[in-house]
Parts: sequence; C-alpha cells; structure tokens
Amino acid sequence: MSSNRAVAYKGPGRVEVVSTDYPTFELKDGPGVNPANIGRKVPHGVIIKTVATNICGSDQHMVRGRTTAPINLILGHEITGEIVEVGRDVEFLKVGDLISVPFNIACGRCQNCINGHTEVCLHVNPDRPGSAYGYVDMGGWVGGQANYVLVPYADFNALKFPDKDQALEKILDLAMLTDIFPTGFHGCVTAGVGPGSTVYIAGAGPVGLAAATAAQLFGAATVIVGDMNAQRLKQAASFGCEVIDLSKGEPKEQIEQILRVPEVDCAIDAVGFEAKGHGANTAADAPAAVLNALMDITAAGGCISIPGLYVTGDPGAANEAAKKGALSLNFGTGWAKSISFATGQCPVMRYNRKLMQAILADRVHIAKNVNAKVITLEEAPRGYAEFNEGAATKYVLNANGYLDKFAA
Repeated sequence: MSSNRAVAYKGPGRVEVVSTDYPTFELKDGPGVNPANIGRKVPHGVIIKTVATNICGSDQHMVRGRTTAPINLILGHEITGEIVEVGRDVEFLKVGDLISVPFNIACGRCQNCINGHTEVCLHVNPDRPGSAYGYVDMGGWVGGQANYVLVPYADFNALKFPDKDQALEKILDLAMLTDIFPTGFHGCVTAGVGPGSTVYIAGAGPVGLAAATAAQLFGAATVIVGDMNAQRLKQAASFGCEVIDLSKGEPKEQIEQILRVPEVDCAIDAVGFEAKGHGANTAADAPAAVLNALMDITAAGGCISIPGLYVTGDPGAANEAAKKGALSLNFGTGWAKSISFATGQCPVMRYNRKLMQAILADRVHIAKNVNAKVITLEEAPRGYAEFNEGAATKYVLNANGYLDKFAA
C-alpha cells in the first residue's frame, strides 16, 4: 500500500504536512467526521493520485482560526487527479482516467441533485444539506491536499478529461475547474452579467479574479475590481480590468470616475465574512462592509451575487452577533432599490464541463489571470503563510510530481 502525506490544520495560523492513512472505500473516524458518517461504505467511489490540489481562500478562513474547524482536520477541496483504484459499484470510470473533482460532494440521487442543486445535496452530510472535502461542518469527507484522496459517488461527481495528454498540457488551467473558476462564473450568472454590462467585483483574490475573467467571457462592457491590496489590483489590471483602491475610500466615488455614474448594473461579493472597512478603516473587521457598499452602488432592479463565504460560526468575529453570522445590514436600501440577492455555494457541476471545453479550445487562460504558482506539497505551509499575507497568487500543490515542468 502506498504511503500518504497530507496538509493538516494544527490551530490558528498553523498547518503541517503529516503522514496519514491511505484512503479506503469506507469513511472512518477522524477529525471533523460526522459520527453518523463513520463506517459509511463507499463502493461507488474511486481513489485518485493527486495531480493538482489548490489552496483556497476558504481553507485560509479555517487556518486563520475564523471557523470551528477541529485540530488535525485534513484540508483541501480543489482536487484534480488520476484514478488508481475503482470501487465495486463504479461503472463508467477506470484506472488511469484523469478527472476534475467538484468541491461539492453530491450523491446524484436526491431531489436537489436531480434539480441541479449539487451544492446542497441531501444525502452526504447528516447535519445539513451540502458537503465538501476537508471542510468544517461538511460531513467529514477527508480533504484533498494529499497524495491520495477518496472521491465518493464518482460516476456522478467526476469530470473526466477526454484526452489525457491534452489535459496534462493545460493542467494548470483545468485545475481551476474544481472550484474557483465555476464559482466566479456562477457569480456572474446569478448577478445577471451579460453583453454590455457594467459589473463591480469586491475582492481581487482568486475567486474575484475568476469572476472578472468570467465577466469578460460574458461580454461585460466594464469590469471593475475593488481591493486594498496593490499587488492583487495589479493582477486584475493585467488582463484588462478597471481597478479601484478601497484604502482610498468607499467604491462609489471611484466607480463614478470610471463610468461617469456612481453605480453598476450588477455586483459580486468575492470577499465574504472577513471583510474589512474601507478608507481609514481598512485594518478593522467590518463583516457587513462589502454587502452594504454593494447595495449602495448597485443600480435599482439589479442583483448582488455573493459567492464569498459567510459562516454561522466565527469565533474570531468582532462582536457576539457576527460570531453567529448575524450582520448589521442596511437592508432597507436593498429593499427600496428592489435589489435581488443570490447566495450560497456554487453548483460546480452546472458549469465545469463547458468551462473545460472553453479551456481546451484556448478561449480562456484562467491560470494566468489568477497567477497560478506551483509548489510542492511539503511547501504548503509556506504557501498558506504567503497567501495569508496577501500574495497575488493561486497556489497549486504538486503532490506527486505531475506538475514538475510548471514549477518555478
């Protein structure tokens, strides 16, 4: 049996690469595993040898200690890999297939999955709808920042690349199909971005940059990205976005300087619950700051999409209400302007196949736009630290050497 190494959460600000069990076709007890899931058989699963596994901003929330994640939780939900073992009930996949794994775990059989809402599958998490690999309160499916990972309900969940050699040539772009590219695309779909739209995206992290890339695919007239990190704004500008520096104040006046009007057709929150204040308040936590700003600058009748993560448990929040996910919103503004809101995880399977085709046809180069950087699995702690410090980089972990030629 092969050995397995994985990235584990060791407490606020700390991750370590540890030796861990090789996956089996049964969910075993471990950090974060829901008791009702212990012993769950997975004959419908496959075990993959990881080709690429990415560090996500959602992982970073846990590592900062801003969730109730347990110590020793194996991290990682952005997984691309080669199948090395196939469960008894798998019919359409085989050893050697190269697959992209949606971060949402979905059974494919419940009413939500049948209706295309794979982000809120009813059968994979005993506590509530929806599940993901290596994430707090998501059922305890083991994370994918590892050499080997179990993928349940594989016939349904796995996106097989049609040509393995072609896929390996474009693997850095294809590695973004597990989460951030579909998530950014979903933000544009639900916000109503279309040809000629003006769109404001709060946050120039990887999801914000993916949303900006998607907005350009949709033919938006002007894509404006706001952040207070100069390097991330520079990255957004590198592929044609307008940028505004939120350390200089609220976005409204800066948007007016670009568009000649102080509003946009639609807006996307790619920041989430760890938002900061604007202007002189950029050092202070202000979890409702982005949402309130978006209600202010979104045109009447427009839509705000919220792919940025909000949680029900934030022990590091600035006040008792925010610790429970209760925010002080200027909701009257949104109501008066008849603004609609779209929230929740992205149903990755709704978009990943078409986005794969766009990548394979050279219609989009998402890895370049998010500044993908390959590092080894053992270098994951450094990647987390640099990402936490605001690096304008999407870190891709090269767990098994498939990405050697792309390494810096």
